[in-house]
Amino acid sequence: MSNFAHLYFRLKLLEFMRTDLFALRHIGIREEDLPQMLKTINVNSVDQLINETIPDDIRIAKPLALETPMSEHEYLSHIQVLSEKNKVFKSYIGLGYHESITPSVIKRNILENAGWYTAYTPYQAEIAQGRLEALLNFQTVIAELTGMELANASLLDESTAAAEAMTMLFDVRSRDQKKNNVIKFFVSEEILPQTLSLLKTRSTPLDIELIVGKHENFEFGDDYFGALLQYPGKHGQVHDYAPFVAKAVEKNIKVAVAADILSLALLTPPGEFGADVVVGTTQRFGIPLGYGGPHAAFFATKEEYKRSIPGRIIGVTKDTDGKPALRMALQTREQHIKRDKATSNICTAQVLLAVMAGMYAVYHGPKGLKYIANKVHSTAVTLVDSLEKLGLYQTNTSYFDTISIKASSSKVRPIAEKYEVNFLYVDADTISIALNEATSLKDLQLIVDIFAEAIGKGTVVINGLLPQSLLENKLVRTSTFLENNVFNSYHSETELMRYIKKLERKDLALNHSMISLGSCTMKLNAASEMLPLSMARWGNIHPFVPIDQAEGYQIILKELEKDLNIITGFAGTSLQPNSGAQGEFAGLMVIRAYHESRGEGHRNICLIPASAHGTNPASAVMAGMKVVVTKTDENGNIDVADLAEKAELHKDNLSALMVTYPSTHGVFESSIKEITKLIHDNGGQVYMDGANMNAQVGLTNPATIGADVCHLNLHKTFAIPHGGGGPGVGPICVAEQLVPFLPGNPVIKTGGDKAITAISAAPWGSSLVCLISYGYIKMLGENGLTQSTKTAILNANYIKNKLSGKFDVLYTGERGRAAHEMIIDCRPFKENGIEVTDIAKRLMDYGFHAPTVSFPVAGTLMIEPTESESLAELDRFCSAMLSIREEIDAASVEDNNNAMKNAPHTLEMITADKWEFPYSRQQAAFPLPYIFENKFWPSVRRVDDTYGDRNLICTCAPIEAYVEA
Repeated sequence: MSNFAHLYFRLKLLEFMRTDLFALRHIGIREEDLPQMLKTINVNSVDQLINETIPDDIRIAKPLALETPMSEHEYLSHIQVLSEKNKVFKSYIGLGYHESITPSVIKRNILENAGWYTAYTPYQAEIAQGRLEALLNFQTVIAELTGMELANASLLDESTAAAEAMTMLFDVRSRDQKKNNVIKFFVSEEILPQTLSLLKTRSTPLDIELIVGKHENFEFGDDYFGALLQYPGKHGQVHDYAPFVAKAVEKNIKVAVAADILSLALLTPPGEFGADVVVGTTQRFGIPLGYGGPHAAFFATKEEYKRSIPGRIIGVTKDTDGKPALRMALQTREQHIKRDKATSNICTAQVLLAVMAGMYAVYHGPKGLKYIANKVHSTAVTLVDSLEKLGLYQTNTSYFDTISIKASSSKVRPIAEKYEVNFLYVDADTISIALNEATSLKDLQLIVDIFAEAIGKGTVVINGLLPQSLLENKLVRTSTFLENNVFNSYHSETELMRYIKKLERKDLALNHSMISLGSCTMKLNAASEMLPLSMARWGNIHPFVPIDQAEGYQIILKELEKDLNIITGFAGTSLQPNSGAQGEFAGLMVIRAYHESRGEGHRNICLIPASAHGTNPASAVMAGMKVVVTKTDENGNIDVADLAEKAELHKDNLSALMVTYPSTHGVFESSIKEITKLIHDNGGQVYMDGANMNAQVGLTNPATIGADVCHLNLHKTFAIPHGGGGPGVGPICVAEQLVPFLPGNPVIKTGGDKAITAISAAPWGSSLVCLISYGYIKMLGENGLTQSTKTAILNANYIKNKLSGKFDVLYTGERGRAAHEMIIDCRPFKENGIEVTDIAKRLMDYGFHAPTVSFPVAGTLMIEPTESESLAELDRFCSAMLSIREEIDAASVEDNNNAMKNAPHTLEMITADKWEFPYSRQQAAFPLPYIFENKFWPSVRRVDDTYGDRNLICTCAPIEAYVEA
């Protein structure tokens, strides 16, 4: 082909859409949309808009040095090849992680279903009744299996939950204990090693003194406030803890128990022997190992601690018609309200995983869970019997699923690995074996064969499972659980599929319409990014396998760390933090360790602007720092003069500044480099909250503005889905001087040369979902990532200008531009009797989830459209907002019976025989023509928050309620 012909061919290709270019699938704006949008914004080009938005002195000079982007087809082939580098052994390592079986009906209809994984945190209860019911199911499962009165809607992992138990019990010490500075916390040496490491991380800044020892020898003194026990122990021994707890109660020592959730189908629940808190993980309820996560932890406690429990609780309330409804209860504990008075910085959960675990219990029911637990226990009993016939000795006197064998580790290990089997090698002469629901008779026979070969004997043939129990009678559960209808109705796939679909229809997710939540970035979670999560060679890797068995994971995690370094301009990254708030805490702990290494451990002042995210002050207090709030000016920017004054005042003790950039108000502050220099000049480090990193990628970065560490919300900027409130990943990226202090793990080496102790249980946190962000970066590449950032800014400014004159934008940059989000002021509408909540509820009738309500300024809406939305969807949203504005103008303080105040309108209202409202049914439910094409119906009317707080009900109704009905 001649050069001319080749050029002609390329030009002809450009006339068509690049079907192999992922950026065109991820970014919703088309080239032909630009003239209209630019005209509305009053600029000649997107680059002009960017130049007017981002200060010149922080723009990066060179494109990001990332690899050429892959097409979706290329990426899926690439990820398949990498998965084959993982060696999927049968792992009996245990230590809180067990192979489980995900029922296909749950995998297909929840994990792989955008209706579930693209939903947002259920703050708007009327359009989240489905996932709220699923979470109420989860809470009921946890409360009943643990024997406790109250459970939250999940936490990040078992070790984090244990640390939260410790800090909660520290917070609820008696008046005398606080007066006498009682700070000792006993930890049984049976505790999981990763939990102990995390307890050390969390206890040190709070001056809690950990005492690790044998619970049998514990001296119950008045100088202890709490204790933590493992049930069963880390190597499988099941202890009778009732005498220990009874003595603790006498001394006013509160007891937390880390329990195996499946074992509680057979073992006496900790609540029945007096525990104050029960924590653990639901990973073995159908959740893939995923090289460490994500998994839904649980936290259950007594009702007397309901005002102190960390995380979120789903509660029962009623709607305007007095009918039952669900909502997030006790929201006054949210850090955005308590700030530096918060006892926890937990602001999220593992909702998608909790929903799956709850559905596992719904699908199997109490009889099914007992069957699985009994089968696992019988498997362990059968293995012990066979190994003892070989002449081997098992040390656990009572056990559920984990046995401890006396045998030579050096002889057994090479043979086991030859047959692709992993055990836990406790020491030279002790091997721990943790069985699970996926262990078959064939697997059991292989284990026996391995030991027989190691000791040079003929094997013992297993013909079936032994039925007897090796549990002491006093340890066996006698109480019933999960008698509610929901756990006894959906045991066929057809029934469960329909139940899941019924709940899904009650929820508005990203697969229905744009979710314009400011500071939350509800962008596309592309199918090609999500598909690998279902692949067995990614899902079934234990987090503590030898590194060489996880080569595929290691390639991805190291490559993701490298790419995040390039994007942020920093020198090192830790993927371990499994939420944004944990990233904040990790970053501050790294700063703390850096100061201590320089003999400046006294530096404990953390400056935080008044406009900061609410988790910032809570994280600083958790890291042992004293929060000093700095002012913001009338434009919402940091008051540099006030900051300078406070930095100078505290220069001898200044540890850090926490700053969000662009600001929480959606503005690129031009003084940012001056601000970071001020902190450095006064001996501090700069922590940049990466919540708004999606307005920086490819255009500026934290290193350029002068930060030293940032966390990134991979569930925002880098496309991990919110899943109704989790999973999340919050890695930290750090400058060179902080690299040595990146967090470690006690089982698998991670982190720097002077690593701080663990931030999460698994070495690389929630490794499985890191595949999503890896794919996002690899398929977009430098140009796609930069275009995504530019388009996010373009879309925000387009909405800003479309709404101009009808809604006032509270803060803008020096040239009148918004960043990737904006805050519109709804406070003036009070003159018409309309509150910001009324607008949020009315948007449901228009088929939209509300933007972020009353954050960071009360009475406002924060709007963020993201780069994934089309112009048509942006216009639909703007039409809805402008139509609502007309309804606001027509309202008055005297009139409470209007479409705004009565919103949302349900199908039941619209189809009722009586219609007693002064506006039409069409105005109520179909105020604009586009709604007829794709109507979403809220399933309940406006919920009553006050009633729900006064009458806290956080589990499913007892079986009697169904009988009476």
